[in-house]
Amino acid sequence: MNHKRMPRLGVAVEYDFFSTLGEWIFKHDRNIEIQDFAKPKVLAGDTAPLIEAYLDMLDGYMGDIGIHGPFIGFDLASGDDEVREIVKKRLLQGLEVAEALHATHMVIHSPFTRWHTQNNWNFEFIRPKLFEDAMEALAPAIKRAEDIGCTLVLENINDVDPTDRRLLAEAINSPRLKLSVDTGHAQLVHGSHNAPPVDYFLKDAGDMLAHVHLQDADGFADRHWVPGEGSILWPSVFDAIAEMEKQPRLIIEVFRNIHRIPAAVEAFKARGLAC
Repeated sequence: MNHKRMPRLGVAVEYDFFSTLGEWIFKHDRNIEIQDFAKPKVLAGDTAPLIEAYLDMLDGYMGDIGIHGPFIGFDLASGDDEVREIVKKRLLQGLEVAEALHATHMVIHSPFTRWHTQNNWNFEFIRPKLFEDAMEALAPAIKRAEDIGCTLVLENINDVDPTDRRLLAEAINSPRLKLSVDTGHAQLVHGSHNAPPVDYFLKDAGDMLAHVHLQDADGFADRHWVPGEGSILWPSVFDAIAEMEKQPRLIIEVFRNIHRIPAAVEAFKARGLAC
């Protein structure tokens, strides 16, 4: 491990988290990923008051900001033309929020599943149709992301084969579409479906990797445990990241026990993995 490249970890937040983590975030200007606007009712409502509240709270903040984009209730590669129109609308709404918050990344979810991987050769139309529908749904958002300087990062969710997202991103070929790896999602499919281990997901993404969600899991469920509290082999994860020419944005994403995040980062620091 190259200690000179020991990465600084950021954190995913909702507005109410700042009562617990705000001082720790500001002390180190840790990168943040705002997640409130992934919820349909928040995104489809009046976003202005919450955006203004964030801008006031982050006055003087020097870290990088991203957001988690919309994903609830739709499939990025839906085969239904009308559903894809909703997908386009929601993605553009997310980018409006990203622009207002000066966010430079927005997470979106992969459409690929284990079923697709197992049936690509059983039904040969599956992969071409998935690519066609995803590219059509993403086109307006990618154009908007290019205009505002925000990078869309495509996160593995149910992906068993890490190459699918990369091939889709390469086919779209936009500097504003990159890859994200969620460590816990990769650990889940590794443990439950014999997918490659987490570090293989990272290595397959290669130069396309711009973002990582760090969460721990046990290979059975999507735990979103504090890193270090599950079964992920973290040295292999950070070794894979250290080998990359450009370091991705690293965001701890947990939904419970967030008060334990600073201690987990200190444990990583003591091991020479991250800070």
